[in-house]
Amino acid sequence: MPAPQFNPLRDVVSGAIMAATSVPQLIAYAETVGYAGYRGLTTAGAPLFAWGVATGSPWMNSGVTSLTAVMAKTDLGGEAYVAQYGEEEYVALVSAYSLYIGIASIAMALLGFGKLAQKVPTAVKTGFKWGCELGVLASALPNGLYAFGSTLKSLVATSAFGDVVRTVKDTVPGATGVSGVANIAYAVTHPQSWDVVAASVFLACTVFVMKAKCFLPKSLPPGTEVVMATAAATAFSIYYGYEGGVVGDIPSVGSDGGLSLFGGLVKVPIELMDVKALLNVPIAERCFDGSMVRLFVTAAIFSGVNFLSIVGIASGFESDNGVSWSAPRELIAQGVSNLAAGAVGSAPVSGSMSRSLVSRMTGASSQVACLVTALLWIYMMPMMSVMSPTPKAALSAVIVSAVVKNVVMPKKILALKGIDFSVGVATAAVTAITSPTIGFGVGLVFYIVLSFTVGSSKKKVA
Repeated sequence: MPAPQFNPLRDVVSGAIMAATSVPQLIAYAETVGYAGYRGLTTAGAPLFAWGVATGSPWMNSGVTSLTAVMAKTDLGGEAYVAQYGEEEYVALVSAYSLYIGIASIAMALLGFGKLAQKVPTAVKTGFKWGCELGVLASALPNGLYAFGSTLKSLVATSAFGDVVRTVKDTVPGATGVSGVANIAYAVTHPQSWDVVAASVFLACTVFVMKAKCFLPKSLPPGTEVVMATAAATAFSIYYGYEGGVVGDIPSVGSDGGLSLFGGLVKVPIELMDVKALLNVPIAERCFDGSMVRLFVTAAIFSGVNFLSIVGIASGFESDNGVSWSAPRELIAQGVSNLAAGAVGSAPVSGSMSRSLVSRMTGASSQVACLVTALLWIYMMPMMSVMSPTPKAALSAVIVSAVVKNVVMPKKILALKGIDFSVGVATAAVTAITSPTIGFGVGLVFYIVLSFTVGSSKKKVA
């Protein structure tokens, strides 16, 4: 497929398809971040609109992804923070973090980081991705196999796995990811603890989403299988009185609320956060040991890791379709969209491979398709209440179906050779057990050390 010629009608159609097929993901990734799923719907439009204005790609889409959701939750200690301060405080924390990541992205673009990001070793990227995907799996399983996600946490805490978690955290305080690894280990080894109904919905939806391409018509756009699975699960929840966790009530902005433009002539039904208040959120004090330096460094690492997704997507479109791109511009687009995310209460955003591929497949010809999707999400919110009875087990299936295959059989890690294999495995392990930020940093250092020492040894032998 060559680079597209501008066609506004195709953009409208593509944008509408994207808006419909992405709704389950929006809710599911919000749950992964650690707050109510409906927030994924109410905050998705503004960041994508900002992205559509700033990006130079006709196909690339942006939003909260499984990677950004897990990284934000891990960096901020999501579960513990909600338990101590409540969900509203956590939303403010996540929003503030998005602002800092937006600022860091723009600063890094101006400093020329965009081109440097393309030089990150493949071994580090491969191991990092696997570690994050394990974290995504750990976040999804509690609501997938149990009627309520808190059940698994309680079971792990009173088991031998809980003892291991406490020992590891006492030894390495930064090992926040070990809790997720323990959740997976317990759930897999104790199937008798699963809730029969929730697990059945979860497993059925997972299998359907993963295998649907084998029997659904090829003419249907990607994401159709996700819509079908969640629709079926929602119907089941309504007609059979599902008693497990569901999305719940989805509030909408009232007629007098939202953003008013041009003297009230245009009403945009989104609620803006108080940006000044967000900058005063005690994020450094509560999450980064009181260090603003550590906060900015972590935000910069998050921005750099985020940008690797964009590099991969844009490079693929360039090699496959001849669509040229500018690294500085796309990094600035990432920054602008994260500033918008913070302003409306969203978690950090990045390039989304799955949604970008859908845009290309459905015939998008320009950034207008992104803008259409964003506007539909913003203005169609009153209709989203149809998702209220959707079981969280079905949304967990959407997430798990995207990562489980690579987690179980990490072909790209196994394909690495020599020191690359060692670096890939080490990066994956540290990322999974500690946090994505620490894992990525350790992977880079390990790669540099091994490259220097092994390279020096080979020269001496020669």
